[in-house]
Amino acid sequence: MANFDWHAERSDLSDLALLDRAPESEGIDLHAVRHYRLARVRAEMVRYGVDALILSDPINIRYATGTRNMQVFCQRNAPSRYLLLTASKSILFEFTGCLHLADGFDTVDEVRPASTASFVAAGPDIMKRETKWAAEMNDLITELVGAGATVGLERLNAGTALALQACGLRIVDAQQAVEMARAIKSDEEMKCIKASLRATEIGVEKLRSAIKPGLTENQLWSVLHQSVIEQNGDYCETRLLSAGQRTNPWFQETSSSLIRENELIALDTDVVGCHGYYSDFSRTFHAGPDKPNETQKTLYKVAHEQVHHNMEIIKPGLSFREYANQAWNIPEAYYDNRYYLSAHGCGMTGEYPYLYHHGDFPHAGYDGTIEPGMTLCVESYIGAAGGTEGVKLEQQLLVTRTGTELLSRFPFEDELLT
Repeated sequence: MANFDWHAERSDLSDLALLDRAPESEGIDLHAVRHYRLARVRAEMVRYGVDALILSDPINIRYATGTRNMQVFCQRNAPSRYLLLTASKSILFEFTGCLHLADGFDTVDEVRPASTASFVAAGPDIMKRETKWAAEMNDLITELVGAGATVGLERLNAGTALALQACGLRIVDAQQAVEMARAIKSDEEMKCIKASLRATEIGVEKLRSAIKPGLTENQLWSVLHQSVIEQNGDYCETRLLSAGQRTNPWFQETSSSLIRENELIALDTDVVGCHGYYSDFSRTFHAGPDKPNETQKTLYKVAHEQVHHNMEIIKPGLSFREYANQAWNIPEAYYDNRYYLSAHGCGMTGEYPYLYHHGDFPHAGYDGTIEPGMTLCVESYIGAAGGTEGVKLEQQLLVTRTGTELLSRFPFEDELLT
């Protein structure tokens, strides 16, 4: 990725200007991306009869407006900043002292200071704060769309939601409208996703090259995180790298455990990368110095087969139930430790839809249709219950009008496939 001489461009150092001119933005019309996403949310609001949305999830605020601010902090401290969105108005309530961060974003009509209705902000006066917050928001919504509006909420504390309802608003869940909006990507949006994936693949290659017995899992994982940050990505959402016996069962987070000779090392990237888009693919490596043993190769080949079988059946128009019925049958030895999903949507995070295994569909699955413009991650974890090691593989792809396009390009391990 090329370096950029910011010193030659000192006249405008706003967040928006820097983002739009950053190296990873080359060839991408980010103005079009932002307006496409905003239009998607508004269209789904109409579809589900929502007059106004109050978004407090920083990822959804970023989706709808392109603005970002202390994304991890705001996920933990909601509502530190929030967005009121109607059919004709976008008002961002920004964190104290941060109103300037939205300068230049024409997806935001107005920026106001946020009033945080949380216990840590208000202490024992929380109910008064919630009531005041709700009354002011109700007045604004009534001014914009009329009394008794249907308002979609997400990630607000219960007292705030109850106070809004007491004002006479009809409260509904915002998740459906927002998730359905995010599910379908534009061609320009796909350029952002590919930029994020290419940057993450650079980081994974650095991680792969750094593997050597004697490193801790934390030391190895930090190679990826450093690379993501230096390429203007955001953060790794999880710490899913483990080695040896800690690869089975899955979901053991990165630790100070030492990587030993000839162990498997399993990684799920889960990177919120360039432009805030999720790069989500999984790979499993071998620490060496010897060749992988036959058990390790068998695990890898089985996981590889599962991923590729399920990728091949994905096509536009296929229902979620049909996918589950056609998906690869997990051998009994590995069934108990299976990954909890067969595939899932992917955009700025993991998102709608969830595609379930055949055996899980009756009690967990729901139906829907795989559509062009969806980006999906096809998952596999293969590790026997009580086994010593496991293999995690995953591929990210785009559903097109005629089939699929592979998005994640990082190679598989030939020595584990032969």
